[in-house]
Amino acid sequence: MKTYSLDEVTDKFVGTKGTQNRDAFENELKLELIGQKIKQIRKNRNLTQEELGQLVGVKKAQISKIENSLTDARFETILKVFKALNAKINFNIELLN
Repeated sequence: MKTYSLDEVTDKFVGTKGTQNRDAFENELKLELIGQKIKQIRKNRNLTQEELGQLVGVKKAQISKIENSLTDARFETILKVFKALNAKINFNIELLN
């Protein structure tokens, strides 16, 4: 039985790197990871979604949507969330040819 790498399976079923489908797929994964990290930090800080929402200036429902990747939250809102959580974030930007 042959085994396949994750990249090989993703290339076959989603699309190769650089294609529109692959880019959308990878962006969704990144947004999901951000939501999971926000939830983890919020819980570590012993905050409810409502309390975090009050610190950020949004409703509890918006925090829930961000944590569960159910919304395309504005970048500004994501930054406010991390600031309210007193968490440092790093973004890696890479220029492509």
